[in-house]
Amino acid sequence: MAQADPRLRVIHQENQGASAARNHAIREARGKYILPVDADNLVESTYVPEAVRVLEADPEVRVVAPRTDQFGLLTGEIHFPPYSIHRLAQKNMIDNCAMFRRSDWERVGGYWQQLPTREDWEFWIHILKDGGRVVRLPDIQFHYRQHAAGKSRTLSSKARQVRNAICQRHPELYEREFGGPLRRDRHWTPLINRLHRLLHPRRTVVSPEHPSALLYFVRALPVHFRAGHGQLLYQRRNVLRLIPYQGTDYVIKQFAVPNLVNRLAYGILRKSKAQRSYERAQQLLSIGIGTPLPVAWQTERNLLLLGHSYYVSLLSPCPYTYADLMARTLPEQQAAAAFRAIGETTARLHEAGLIHRDYSRGNILFGFRPDGTVRVQLIDLNRLRQRRRITLQEGCRNLAERLPATPDQRRIMAQAYAQARGFDPELCLQIMARAGKEQD
Repeated sequence: MAQADPRLRVIHQENQGASAARNHAIREARGKYILPVDADNLVESTYVPEAVRVLEADPEVRVVAPRTDQFGLLTGEIHFPPYSIHRLAQKNMIDNCAMFRRSDWERVGGYWQQLPTREDWEFWIHILKDGGRVVRLPDIQFHYRQHAAGKSRTLSSKARQVRNAICQRHPELYEREFGGPLRRDRHWTPLINRLHRLLHPRRTVVSPEHPSALLYFVRALPVHFRAGHGQLLYQRRNVLRLIPYQGTDYVIKQFAVPNLVNRLAYGILRKSKAQRSYERAQQLLSIGIGTPLPVAWQTERNLLLLGHSYYVSLLSPCPYTYADLMARTLPEQQAAAAFRAIGETTARLHEAGLIHRDYSRGNILFGFRPDGTVRVQLIDLNRLRQRRRITLQEGCRNLAERLPATPDQRRIMAQAYAQARGFDPELCLQIMARAGKEQD
């Protein structure tokens, strides 16, 4: 047929599953619209032009499907419930033989090839979860061949694996629609999730400057961390990940579960480290000291005991840390400007009665603006403490104790710090030299 008709192309590849086959074919396709048709099923000749007309007429329509009947082992029409994203999140209601835009396939990265089956269900969820309409044509134009029951039993044996994988891939959707993951008893899912929350309460706060949909992303953070989503930035006792969501990069710090006594104290009496980090970031910004923009925080509890807590901020625009100054990779003039800016920022922090108890090289970020001036940002703010007054001795020790420097570098910071606070630069330098570590 391909030899006789130049519109047809035959493409071969080794068997890698339905998702890989469809993705390969769509990459080779030249059309604006895509219609997968399995080899053992049938479509009416009227289906394609009618579906194209609907998609051309309304850009809000993302999927066009026909009415469907079956032949083979069973006969008669297959009745699907009216489409809603809530129903689709529970159970697939769109056959794989439905027309969609190639641009939507590109937007979501194609069919998910790691899923062992039901790849079409996950694909429809992916392209529809953030909006869009589904239109079902009025006539029966797709005929589905029913095989023996063996395939159905195979699919049923993988149902739990598929359900868990889809919930893990789209946790924001399931938070929004059901307050948690899809359960085995699908219709009881909302009630089961509500009962779970009674035993495992959480508190989520999102900055009002950010879209309301971000609430579901923050609530889904435990799923993202368990699944290892995004880019791992740091992992020791606490874990730091960079996770993109709806076109924005977020940095999330997951604080480790504390010991039993602190779990009880944080669960009842004290603010969590995540909440403190968020509030301290807002405080710094209010007094003109830089820090990555705070977005949200969340705590989880097991009855009265604190579990994990999460602090969310935007990705910092500053590409360097104090450690980069020690590596001496920057030009001397830029490095000197950075040391001065760090000294001045520390002085403003101390003048506001704030002291950073982990003022180390990894917690000071900096970068250069287009005009050459230095931007400094401080992180790990749960270690920030309020004092009535930061004395000369305490301030200079705080600036020097955990920040190694050469004598020349320390002098630059001491002079900037002293000038900003009205202290004697030589006295500042002496205190810093006694408290700090020399860098060769």
